[in-house]
Amino acid sequence: MTGPVPDVVVVGGGVIGCAVARRAALGGLSVVVVERATPGAEASSAAAGMLSPLAEASRPGPFLDLLLHARSIYPACVAALREETGADVGYGDAGTLYLSLCEADDTELVERHAWQSAAGLGVERLTAEEARRLEAALNPAVRVALRFPGDHQVDNRLLAAVLWSAAARAGASFRLGAEAVSLVCEGGRAAGIGLTGGERIRAGAVVLAGGCWAGQMEGLPRPLPVHPARGQLLALESTPPAFRHVVDSPRCYLVPRADHLIAGSTVEDAGYHKAVTPWGLRQLMDGAIEIAPGLEHAPIASAWSGLRPRTPDGLPILGADPEMAGLFYATGHFRNGILLAPLTGELIGGMLLGISPSLDLAPYCIERFG
Repeated sequence: MTGPVPDVVVVGGGVIGCAVARRAALGGLSVVVVERATPGAEASSAAAGMLSPLAEASRPGPFLDLLLHARSIYPACVAALREETGADVGYGDAGTLYLSLCEADDTELVERHAWQSAAGLGVERLTAEEARRLEAALNPAVRVALRFPGDHQVDNRLLAAVLWSAAARAGASFRLGAEAVSLVCEGGRAAGIGLTGGERIRAGAVVLAGGCWAGQMEGLPRPLPVHPARGQLLALESTPPAFRHVVDSPRCYLVPRADHLIAGSTVEDAGYHKAVTPWGLRQLMDGAIEIAPGLEHAPIASAWSGLRPRTPDGLPILGADPEMAGLFYATGHFRNGILLAPLTGELIGGMLLGISPSLDLAPYCIERFG
């Protein structure tokens, strides 16, 4: 690549990479985003858009704090994106219902309610009758429910498109259809990337935001343990939507959109093989019908799968490499990439601008893997 050397090259154009690029470009840096396909076409588009810290977290701790902080900044981010692009991202704030549908579920809900209530997290315990008054389509066999009024949702595909647009409007440029295959190092620091075919893009800093492909580049200073976890989802026709809330259970979740319900999601070790399988569809259909028996006759509108980037401990990898200057990590977000995208953009984009992170990133550093 000839011409001026950009300040930053971001590898990966999903919601994470675009959020980082947007923040860095808004701060005045010159940014190039390298994306192997179309921005947002992989895990970002395969998600369901749930912004659900309390449904996702299993205990209090730094990770829950990270998720809660990410949720707290979402309304301001949505407003800023609308101002920058004129586009909406389908943000909804009806909350989440988490259901017990069998005796084994009761124990989990009791434990969740106990620690979340003790932490002052605003969880509400509902009787079956109260839950069905909120959502009449629920299974009459619902035993008890938790309501998380602060858990919201967004249309993840709209979000991916709007973040791409916002990053470009802020001044970031995009190299689409280009695959980063190596890290270029000079004098002990990251100095750019090599592409398939031998081309190099020199840059002042490199951000690895390539999801489950982030660790496949040559020349990295250490192994990057990010691997794909396949998730299958399906959409059921539902006009008007059967639910107003996101409805979750230990086996399935249903996310309402304008004219359909998204049912998800499997978590499978299938390598880089994206596929929709009979086994996966059966899990999703059984789970959806368990939540709302009336869905057994709902037409299937579509089904798809995506590869979520998962680390061995399930936590993202965020921050600067401790030994190689100019190298930054923004990957491994697993099931929470949509929720964490705006916050990751602020944190990593801010670091590129010389701003210290507002949160302690030690639990998410690459060094934790040795």
